[in-house]
Amino acid sequence: MDQAAVKKRGITYRVLTLIAVVLLGFAYFQPTWWVSLTAPNYPEATFPQGIRIVFHMDSVQNGCDIRTSQEVEETEALDCVHEMDTINHYVGMYPIASGGPVEKAFSPFLFGLVGVMALAFAAPGRRSRIAVSVVGYSAVAVWMGLAIYGENGINKHTTAYMKGLVVSLGQDTEDDVSDANLSPIVRMLKESLAESAAQEGDTEAKGDERTALIKNLRDNFEIDQGKLPAGEREDWTGSVMQVFKWHYAKSLARWFNEPARNDPLVATMSTAASVLFWVVLALMAVGLFAALRATSIFYWLLVIGPIAVPVGFIAEYAAWLWWYGHSLNRMGAFTLKPFMPTVFGDGKVAQFTTHSYPDIGFGLMVGAALLLALAALIRRKQLHEAGAAAAGM
Repeated sequence: MDQAAVKKRGITYRVLTLIAVVLLGFAYFQPTWWVSLTAPNYPEATFPQGIRIVFHMDSVQNGCDIRTSQEVEETEALDCVHEMDTINHYVGMYPIASGGPVEKAFSPFLFGLVGVMALAFAAPGRRSRIAVSVVGYSAVAVWMGLAIYGENGINKHTTAYMKGLVVSLGQDTEDDVSDANLSPIVRMLKESLAESAAQEGDTEAKGDERTALIKNLRDNFEIDQGKLPAGEREDWTGSVMQVFKWHYAKSLARWFNEPARNDPLVATMSTAASVLFWVVLALMAVGLFAALRATSIFYWLLVIGPIAVPVGFIAEYAAWLWWYGHSLNRMGAFTLKPFMPTVFGDGKVAQFTTHSYPDIGFGLMVGAALLLALAALIRRKQLHEAGAAAAGM
């Protein structure tokens, strides 16, 4: 048996795996999917992209750009997340911010988990696999624990996640989303960031942005707590779990303040978050066990997990679209039968045409999955050849 060929395959599958890990890392910070609504009352000249939103792993962001027009000069793009929320609430749909709250909160830790799994798969030899697994899983576990339950844990999450939470708090039920209609908290954020950018430059402003975001979340949280009876109030801890639960309840009640229906949803998502925390830790234990022996069938879990990332995203995305279309609130202005929004392609809802397509982040995830699948095939052949050589064949 040619040992040089075995060694070459080992190098090849490791290089492919490392490239895939880099692609997954880039994918996390890129837009993953976009959705747009077009209708006759949103003419292309005024809304060239329709009402467009972009899904990231940790947030939902505005997908509308500033228009270039000789007749109208815009200094700020239309807030299409708010615009789509406004359209949807007329038929009883909950705000976009109420979708995937647990997934967005845990997204960096889940990506950290699959990243460590892939690195362990690429590690040469049993000792290095175990070392990568122990160090990597421990780092992610500590990071996740401090963020989800720790004091000021929200500061250990991404800036995009915090910004998504704050911006959604400023969405008013009025049609005109000007600074005059922003909540004082969000207006203060914009003023603070503008002042920081002018006085201290871009680098310092980025640091100040996180500080301002946390301060606004805390101020808004404490305003809401002040409205509750004394026995029901919470002190601010700033953990992701606390912020997520409060923000999710606030999002559900933005259009439809119906505690009898919303409170069970909050309780369900809170339970799901608590369970997911322990599931992630359990998956780390399984990953460590899988790293013990390359000849075990469990070893292949190290690469199957990262390969499944784009499939998992599609499944989650489709499930939440189903929930939006089948959880219509009777307080909506118009009655609409439960429906399944378009997952991929173009669809029709009332007078609106919906467009739903993958973005660059999803392409990177698919590319990573293909590279990992190829790496797995090469690794399988390498192990087979190495085993045959050890048997004297």
